[in-house]
Amino acid sequence: MNSTRRAALAGIAAVGGASLAGCLGGRATDSAGRSTEESGGGSPPPTVDDGYHIAYEADGLVSESLDGGVGKDGIPSVDEPAFRPIEEADSPSNEPVFGVVRGGEAKAYPRRILSHHEIVNDEVGGEPVAVTYCPLTGTAQGFHRGDTTFGVSGRLVNSNLIMYDRATDSWWPQMLATGIDGPMTGETLDEFSVAWTTAGEWAARHPDSLLMTEETGYVRRYDSDPYGSYAPLSGYYSRDGTRFPPLASPEEGHAKSVVVGARTAAGAVAFDGATLRSERVLTGTVGEGGAAVVAVADPALSTGHVYRNPDGVAVDPDGDGYRVGDEGGFAAADLPLERLLAFDAMWFAWYGFYPDTAFVGEHTGAGDGR
Repeated sequence: MNSTRRAALAGIAAVGGASLAGCLGGRATDSAGRSTEESGGGSPPPTVDDGYHIAYEADGLVSESLDGGVGKDGIPSVDEPAFRPIEEADSPSNEPVFGVVRGGEAKAYPRRILSHHEIVNDEVGGEPVAVTYCPLTGTAQGFHRGDTTFGVSGRLVNSNLIMYDRATDSWWPQMLATGIDGPMTGETLDEFSVAWTTAGEWAARHPDSLLMTEETGYVRRYDSDPYGSYAPLSGYYSRDGTRFPPLASPEEGHAKSVVVGARTAAGAVAFDGATLRSERVLTGTVGEGGAAVVAVADPALSTGHVYRNPDGVAVDPDGDGYRVGDEGGFAAADLPLERLLAFDAMWFAWYGFYPDTAFVGEHTGAGDGR
């Protein structure tokens, strides 16, 4: 096992052997005592016709993948999550959560829980979904899963979680959302938006939301993050360095600064998170053809959204919302433009996967973009 990875996980050992099956190798079991490798199955996960720009060949990414030191399902997914109304929760208002809205239902998943599991297979608004988090790249993403489930392969590429689906055993780097090994190589998963925000901000926007609880079926010290802390920022999340070799390294910027990234079939673009929150509107282009895009801040959730803007329509702050051309009063997530799926990521990870990415904003320090 990589020595720094071992050091990061060493603190978990203090909770006793019962909790080690999921984090330090061995055969992980769920609350019913079944191997997580045996659960799931089903049909292949849903995919989409329009894929994303990929800067590398699939076999190259496989050859660059590394053993994360925990083994397949060594970090166990949560397949039967439990929830309680967020208004009844005693979570600190500044606790980071990942918010999802599907089919009129809102749910929030605490980062401190997902840092121990990385994948939650759930249903939101009647839709089977997987909410995923990679602590090493600071990325929270959502995927439709159909009637299968996703698990943690134990492999990493560019420090990013490689998921596998339990129907075909194909490998899916989370950030790429594209199969790189197995029967579904080259296919692109059907993604949906996940908001990295705080419990207080999410509750204010969605007071009827449910909040995932610590009743996961596993024994973990969920108040202890093996990588560091986001409140206050410390440990791995604040250091300008990575534990595993990146695919490519940018010449400028703190490795752990946060960008809001979006990709299309033509290319990728990254907006510095802190600059976006400060200026509220940033414009850029994607791909060799220079397709215009615009990013807007969503201050109420401390996040951002990215839209195609082929006609270069002016977008300006308008009170708490935005004005688009001659019309105003639009919420950040509801501009009358085609919205691209975007998510927060650590700068080193985004650049590693997309070394040809366009970058917009001023390079800032670690954590300034949240």
